[in-house]
Amino acid sequence: MFGDLFGRRQQTRSRATKGADVESTATISFTDSLEGVTISLRLSSEAACSTCSGTGGKPGTKPHICTECEGAGYITGSVGGAFSMNETCPVCHGRQLVYDESCPTCHGSGRGTSARTIQARIPAGVKDGQRIRLRGKGAPGENGGPAGDLFVTVKVAGHRVFGRKDDNLTLDVPVGFDELALGAEIKVPTLGGVPVTLRIPAGTPNGRTFRVRGKGARRADGTTGDLLATVEVQVPASLDPAAREAIENYRAAVAGKPLRAGLFEES
Repeated sequence: MFGDLFGRRQQTRSRATKGADVESTATISFTDSLEGVTISLRLSSEAACSTCSGTGGKPGTKPHICTECEGAGYITGSVGGAFSMNETCPVCHGRQLVYDESCPTCHGSGRGTSARTIQARIPAGVKDGQRIRLRGKGAPGENGGPAGDLFVTVKVAGHRVFGRKDDNLTLDVPVGFDELALGAEIKVPTLGGVPVTLRIPAGTPNGRTFRVRGKGARRADGTTGDLLATVEVQVPASLDPAAREAIENYRAAVAGKPLRAGLFEES
């Protein structure tokens, strides 16, 4: 019974084999990562030798049945007791046939390399370092087998103004001290859209983050994240006489309320 189960020889010459998976890396712009983009990829993968068409034999020579496996493509070895296991024939490498003269290009392996250019679609909302699987874009199969898959690791270039946190875009907004102290309405950009108005209440602390709904990255379900705008006070490197006088007047007006008094209070 075991001999029939494990040792039965089947013809494997025309067995369909799936192609190998292929790894690649692509760098895209920040904007393309949010909107999606189709890119061209130059791929090199293993394929049948172009000289011998994968037979491993020198063109023009005739093959004969492998004497090691008697044309089965595999041999049966014992793994202990009454059990046995099939292994690929080490002489014909599963091809069932051997040649007296090997192919001068692949030296009998039957393998070569294939270079091709494909179009790959990178979906909207992809993150830096994300790995995308493209089914059927890998190495071609053998004997009618399906092609393997292509795995693309996406590198997203930085943006001059915007950053990203999960599905939200981030933006550092320079503001003046007076705008935070007195309140203001300022325009801030959105990526690929019209600017929006940010209303800053009087007395806003430096570093506060405002949320602008729906101006972030697109999610897989079609919704979008938000824009997170953080206000940062900019200190001028130099002051004209009028500005200096105004600030000195402000300093005099608040001189009786030292900001750091709480640092010296004992608990």
